[in-house]
Amino acid sequence: MAALQLLVNGVALGAAYALVALGFVLVLNATSAVNFAQGDLVMAGGLLAVAVAPLIPLPGIALLPVVLVLMAALGLVLALAAYLPLRRRPPVSVFISTIAVGIILQNGAAILFGPEPRAAPPLFGDDTLHIAGLAVPEQSLAIVAVAGLLIGAQQWVFARTQLGRRLRATAQDPEMARACGVPVTAMILVTFAIGAACAGAAGLLLANRYFVTPTSGGDLILKAYIAVTVGGWGSVPGAVVGALLIALFEVGVSSVLSYPVALGALYLTLLAILVLRPQGLFGEAVRRRG
Repeated sequence: MAALQLLVNGVALGAAYALVALGFVLVLNATSAVNFAQGDLVMAGGLLAVAVAPLIPLPGIALLPVVLVLMAALGLVLALAAYLPLRRRPPVSVFISTIAVGIILQNGAAILFGPEPRAAPPLFGDDTLHIAGLAVPEQSLAIVAVAGLLIGAQQWVFARTQLGRRLRATAQDPEMARACGVPVTAMILVTFAIGAACAGAAGLLLANRYFVTPTSGGDLILKAYIAVTVGGWGSVPGAVVGALLIALFEVGVSSVLSYPVALGALYLTLLAILVLRPQGLFGEAVRRRG
C-alpha cells in the first residue's frame, strides 16, 4: 500500500514537472534559446494564485483560468523584453536576459510577499480519499487530472488546429515558415505565452502541497532542464516522460533515504546520461538556427 501511495504522489509531482518542462521545451524549439526564467515563472504562478485566492474564495480550480491568462500575458512581456530585442545576438545574450528576468521576478516576489512559504488553495478539496483500502490525497489526484487535461489540450491544439500547424512550422524551420506566409514573430510570442501559462499552471498545482517562496524557482528550472535532457532535447513527449521519471526517482529515493540524497543521485544520473546517451531517451537533437 505504501508503494502505491508513493507512486500516486510521484505521478502527481511528475505531472506538475511535466508542465514546467513542456513550456521550457516549446520555447527552446521555437527559438533555440533556453528560457532560464521558466522556474521563476512557476514561482510567479504560485504566488499569483496566493494573491488572487482572497479575492475569489473558491477552490483552486476556479483560479486556474485567471492564472493562465495573467501568466500568458507575463510570457508576452518576457518575449518582448528579453528575447525579441536580442534574437539576432549570440545565444548567450538571451540566456543572460532570461536570467535577469528571473532575478527581477524573485526580488519582486520577495518585496511583495516576503520570504515566508505560502500555500495556494487546493484544487478541489484537501481530503484523503480511501480507494480499495488505499489512502490517496485528493489533491494528488486533482493534480494528475488537471495537468493531464492541460497537456492533452495543448497537444490537441498543436496537432489539430491551424495555429498549431503554424507553431510547429515556426519551430521546425522559421525561415521557410516565414517564406510561406507564417507570421513567425507572432508565433514566437504565442509560444512564450503558452510556456508561461504552463509554468503558471504548474505553480498553482504545486503551491498547495509543496508551498511556494520567492526563491523556489531555481530548483524547478533545474528539474525542467534535467527532464528535457533525459527525454531528449527538442522532444515534447520526451520532456513529459523525463519529468515523470525524475519525479518518481525523487519520491522513491527520498522515501528510502532522504531528499538531499535523492537530489544528489538525480544530478549524478544526469551526468551519466550526458556521458552515455547525450541525445536522451527519445534521441531528438535540437538544431542550431541562424
